[in-house]
Amino acid sequence: MRQFIAFTKKEFREGTATFRAYILLAVFLLFGMMSPLFAKLTPEILNSLGDMGQGVIIQIPEPTALDAWAQFFKNVSQMGMLVLVIIFGGIMSNEFSRGTLVNLLTKGLSRKTVILSKFLTASLLWAAAYLLCLVVCYGYTAYFFESVEISYALLVFVSPWLFGELLIALLILGGTLFGNIYGSLLTCLAAVVALNIVSIVPRAAKYNPVSLAGGTLSILYCKGTPSDFIPALIICAAATIMLIVISILIFDKKTI
Repeated sequence: MRQFIAFTKKEFREGTATFRAYILLAVFLLFGMMSPLFAKLTPEILNSLGDMGQGVIIQIPEPTALDAWAQFFKNVSQMGMLVLVIIFGGIMSNEFSRGTLVNLLTKGLSRKTVILSKFLTASLLWAAAYLLCLVVCYGYTAYFFESVEISYALLVFVSPWLFGELLIALLILGGTLFGNIYGSLLTCLAAVVALNIVSIVPRAAKYNPVSLAGGTLSILYCKGTPSDFIPALIICAAATIMLIVISILIFDKKTI
């Protein structure tokens, strides 16, 4: 446990020293601010463009809090996940390229500790960034729009975070397998592409973790139910744990 705490502290120091943590927090803070602002201003922008035309009238319904949350899910599930992958793409591969683990491992540091510590550090930073984005978006949405009741809020908002955990686990596996950032990114990309291909099959959608990235928005619009996403939630959590276990087994046998 002492090794685990010490190595985790080292990971947090490295995250702040390389500005990785600050960049992640800043980007998601921006997403949290942009989502309700964009929902609020889009009708006004389109109306002003319509006024510039020759008799063209653009009728846009009055924006609501649901529009702000729709923009939130869009930002997080697209650009947000991309930023997450870029930020943590080198979480394992950087250790191989710099050779920083050699001395630590020869001094008795457990290889399992390395994987678990890196996953915990990335998970906490991701959770902090996502929570910051969510809180800021909630505050701005409450200021600009009338409040709406969000059914099954825990499921709706935890789902994108859990999919982000799966991406982190894939990056760690890819970095452990190939020892470079390209292998890490390609492993994550290949998995996401495969999941999107599987989502084409209607019956597989409710079991597909990729539906967690933004699909739970349908619950807010009363077009989906929790039962549509619970199987994907369970599979995503199980896959994340499995990927970390596989990464540990591979790293135990890998020559540094």
